[in-house]
Amino acid sequence: MNNAKFLGLDYVTRSRKRLVILKALEGVQAWADIVREAQEIVELALKGVLKTCGVEAPRTHDVSQVLRDHVDRLPAVYGDSLDEICEISRSLRKDRELAYYGADDLLPGEFFNREDAELASAKAMRVVELSEKAVSIHK
Repeated sequence: MNNAKFLGLDYVTRSRKRLVILKALEGVQAWADIVREAQEIVELALKGVLKTCGVEAPRTHDVSQVLRDHVDRLPAVYGDSLDEICEISRSLRKDRELAYYGADDLLPGEFFNREDAELASAKAMRVVELSEKAVSIHK
């Protein structure tokens, strides 16, 4: 196994560990922060899978197009769920900056609610689970 594969495995392992951040933020009702952290967790997991497959991950927050471009290199468990994974990556990417920075006319702490946070958390957990299955093929 080369270093890129080890790095990819590390990304996926760290994405699992970061899920605890979501629970901590839930405890203080930081809904916008949960959305932001969920996006980062998804990004880390997806980039980890790409690296274990020998695909250089771009320095962008949504890697769904790269996943589609290299579907032939992805493990079957990932390829079978590609549409779902890409939708999750794209949807969380859209909320990323808004959840963190807000806008002149929008406060993240008031805009995002419990339902937004629960959905983002569920999406992050789903991608992490699929990513763990995908990289276990490469261990």
